Amino acid sequence: MKNNSRKLKNAYGFDDVSISPGEITINPELTDTSFEIGDISLKIPFLASAMDAISSPEFINQLDKLGGLAVLNLDGIYCRYENTEEIFQYISKEKEEKVTELMQKIYSEPIKKSLIEKRILQIKNTGSKCAVSIIPANTKKTLGIIKDAGADILIIQSTVTTAKHRSNSPVGLIFSEIKKNLKMPVLVGNTVSYSVTKDLMKENIDGILVGVGPGAACTSREVLGIGVPQVTATLDCSLARDDYFNETGRYVPIITDGGIRTGGDVCKSIASGADAVMIGTPFAQTLEAPGLGYNWGMATPHDSLPRGTRINVGTKTKLKTLLFGPSSSTDGTLNLVGALKISMGMLGAKNIKQMHKSELVLAPSIKTEGKIFQQR
Repeated sequence: MKNNSRKLKNAYGFDDVSISPGEITINPELTDTSFEIGDISLKIPFLASAMDAISSPEFINQLDKLGGLAVLNLDGIYCRYENTEEIFQYISKEKEEKVTELMQKIYSEPIKKSLIEKRILQIKNTGSKCAVSIIPANTKKTLGIIKDAGADILIIQSTVTTAKHRSNSPVGLIFSEIKKNLKMPVLVGNTVSYSVTKDLMKENIDGILVGVGPGAACTSREVLGIGVPQVTATLDCSLARDDYFNETGRYVPIITDGGIRTGGDVCKSIASGADAVMIGTPFAQTLEAPGLGYNWGMATPHDSLPRGTRINVGTKTKLKTLLFGPSSSTDGTLNLVGALKISMGMLGAKNIKQMHKSELVLAPSIKTEGKIFQQR
């Protein structure tokens, strides 16, 4: 008789692992944290999520000046309303039990093509790189505007994205065809597996977003029961990237998206194989973010099955301090770039790709061992 039983695979998140120190060390100032997407280079491997409470045109400009990249959500508030300030006021002041209903109403306002063009031009006129995000269902009808307005990077993003999607459309979304018509890098996400990552890379895209449900404002794991802890997801997807590179000679970067709270999480993402990280809530806590101390998931306003929630994250620091310090906190939530450079120095990694060679160890007690006086 055939045994149809299935075994569970172990999967690990940031709190389950640690990075083993390197055999040589280098000065942190000698490390190179740069990151490339297609022909676009960033000084630091930090992207801000395409969340309305974070990536306003003004925030995008501020992060660009610091060497990172923030992504405008073309399905969001900025492309539905001319005046967004009052919308953020409504969301921030609504009672907890009514806020999702309010968001469903706010996001029922149609997306306006004129506002998509206006926001892209608004960003470009500041001299900033313009990265935009769109859900797969809205991609085809928006491509022309994105192209004509002069966006620099397109991210096609949903909770789970594959290269083998079935729908009622006679011709589905074919990423390789999109690439032929656009002279800009195209990133796709999100995914968590080796096979899907490799399938997507075969579509000639320029980057993969990794992560299903780890974000602080996302409830997909609770609502749908779907997700893989970020360290395991990043390891699996980066292995697909490396195998694809060995087979084709084309390197497609991996971006770990979501669940990152501290400098240690950033470092573990890179050591797991990520070329960059996409962060949400820590950016929402900055003075430059438009969310008035709140953040919410991109699927929070879904009209039939919300998969996110509004969270009160507070306003805690300036954007520059979050990334470059100086830090007045010992919990790793400030000076994220500084933490990455110091970690790279202790690992003997001169650049991001060398950090991929670091050794990770299972360490479930890494945050508690010897820390009795730090425990609350």
